[in-house]
Amino acid sequence: MNFIDIEYDYRLDSKCGDPDTDSLKLYEVHSLLWSKEVSENSTLNLSILSKSYGRLILKNNLTDNLSSDRMCPHYVGKYNGKLDKWLSESEKEIFQQKVRTIGGHIVFPAHRKDGFTINQARGVNRKISDRFDLTLECFRRFYINEESPLTSTLKRYSDFLKLFDSFKGYIDFFKLQDFIENSEKVKFLLPFDNFNRSALPESKQEYVSYMNSTIELIDKRNERILNRMNKAQHLL
Repeated sequence: MNFIDIEYDYRLDSKCGDPDTDSLKLYEVHSLLWSKEVSENSTLNLSILSKSYGRLILKNNLTDNLSSDRMCPHYVGKYNGKLDKWLSESEKEIFQQKVRTIGGHIVFPAHRKDGFTINQARGVNRKISDRFDLTLECFRRFYINEESPLTSTLKRYSDFLKLFDSFKGYIDFFKLQDFIENSEKVKFLLPFDNFNRSALPESKQEYVSYMNSTIELIDKRNERILNRMNKAQHLL
């Protein structure tokens, strides 16, 4: 593969409707993007494995197997549709498409370790509600040994997180620079008060702001991914 369409909606390549489960195109791109040097002494090499029940995973040569995850929730149709009234139909369609481009996907450890995976834990924890900015804040705190709503989960997967040495190492590896400030502080997409308020948008204004900011960040990450691929092709 020598070309990545950063606007491609990977739902189009999924039989079950969930690209993180069975989109071969998505897993091929993950394998291409993240098979690279992690540190001076280690290189991550990913290869695609297919489970008998149709689930795709990425075999990881350094730690546990990985799986794809949609980074940023759109919340359309969730929570009995209670937020749907705040977006137009066209806004919902654009939002749902954008989060399913490559810039809206990342990889996490695939298998349970005495509890929820990182992906599962951030989804069921009401203080996170799947939001990627809040997930990143938990990661940031992990690297400096501070508590967060995901502390116990992240400790179980410390072997994966320690591959990147630091929060900056994790950010740089996965092309997430636009999700943080220059000071390595997370850009929160809704008001943040140390995980006390609801993680969900509480008004139309908040939901629209969250949507616009999320789309902007994914677009910027898509451009970083495209630039990386262009540079890699130039070196061939």
